[in-house]
Amino acid sequence: GIQNNRTIYGYSWNQVNPGQSCYMRNPYCVRLRTDTKSGYSCPECAHGRKGDSTHLLLSGGLTRCPRRGLDARGRVSNLNGGVFLAITGIAGVAMLIVLVNPLTAWLSLASWVGYGIIYTVFLKRATSQNIVIGGLFGAAPPLFGWTAVTNSLDTGGLILVLIIFAWTPPHFWALAIDRKEEYQKVDVPMLPVTHGVEYTSLLILVYTIIMMLPSVLPYFIGMSNLIYLASALALGAGFLYWSLVLLRGKNRLAPMKTFRYSIVYLMLLFIALLVDHYAMPVQV
Repeated sequence: GIQNNRTIYGYSWNQVNPGQSCYMRNPYCVRLRTDTKSGYSCPECAHGRKGDSTHLLLSGGLTRCPRRGLDARGRVSNLNGGVFLAITGIAGVAMLIVLVNPLTAWLSLASWVGYGIIYTVFLKRATSQNIVIGGLFGAAPPLFGWTAVTNSLDTGGLILVLIIFAWTPPHFWALAIDRKEEYQKVDVPMLPVTHGVEYTSLLILVYTIIMMLPSVLPYFIGMSNLIYLASALALGAGFLYWSLVLLRGKNRLAPMKTFRYSIVYLMLLFIALLVDHYAMPVQV
């Protein structure tokens, strides 16, 4: 899934540094990548199943994920789903402990609990700031890839988390504006429902500006070079443009266009980080 793929960014950045490749640090580099993705996939499946069942119970009127999973379509019982959740969650954490390192395992477990239980079960219906608070759990996967290689919490890995954390609100609120009536129907207090589209559009602009600040931090801490800096500024300008279009309120397609651009933005931003790192490696 998307979360799983984000582990690649933190993992891949640590593969090449001047005079020291991942293979020199760890002779089982390819196996490590496979074990990390496999180990994280299991708890990801577990909290995905938990999200599907909660989606079915709390958000039955939403159409944004009509094929969200077998559970959400009522084809898997709660008992069988619970067994699947337990097996995949425990197996994934065990794989990460044995095959990768305990730090990555415990971080993954914390993210699973935070997103699958704290956000999905409680925060989603408790506050219009649900996605801001819950976004921290969804922002963690690049850190798992980072710690899988380094076995340590470093500034670079935390910055990757900060970028996604700041990106999540404008990304999701744009979709929430487009799906406002659906969230209102099922009584989920997303920001457009509780505070209106105009206010949400303004906050999207504010958070886009906030997001651009951590996006350039890799350059200023010496983690990247000019390729990444130029890419981050250009991509941020594009996000800012769509935020302004959305705020003007004259384009009915702006919410979904902003949402789609946000996905492209994040993908290209991290690709630029890796291209910069491989083309112009720096020692951190």
